[in-house]
Amino acid sequence: MLTSWFSAFFFTQCVEMPIYARLAKAGWIAAFGASALTHPIVWFVIPSFFPGNYWRMVAVAEAFAVIAEALYLHFGFRVKRALLWSLLANATSVTLGFLSRHFFGWP
Repeated sequence: MLTSWFSAFFFTQCVEMPIYARLAKAGWIAAFGASALTHPIVWFVIPSFFPGNYWRMVAVAEAFAVIAEALYLHFGFRVKRALLWSLLANATSVTLGFLSRHFFGWP
């Protein structure tokens, strides 16, 4: 399970870090920290509250990630339009993640 998580975390960082660092001008450390804070909770904690209801769990997990990362970027790094950037980064990573899993079986 830890190997699967690390693969998904690596994939998420590869997608979200450039969005946060370059487009939102948050810097690479802030960009790494956003998903580093939320991804373990999304992967290990939230699913335990939604056994058997995958899509509801995904919706709650993504909403949590968007809001938590926006707060982190806004209050921690004064990123302008943090909610917009967080929504863009998370929507991009979850969409590409689903597509990658469908076509390539990874992450």
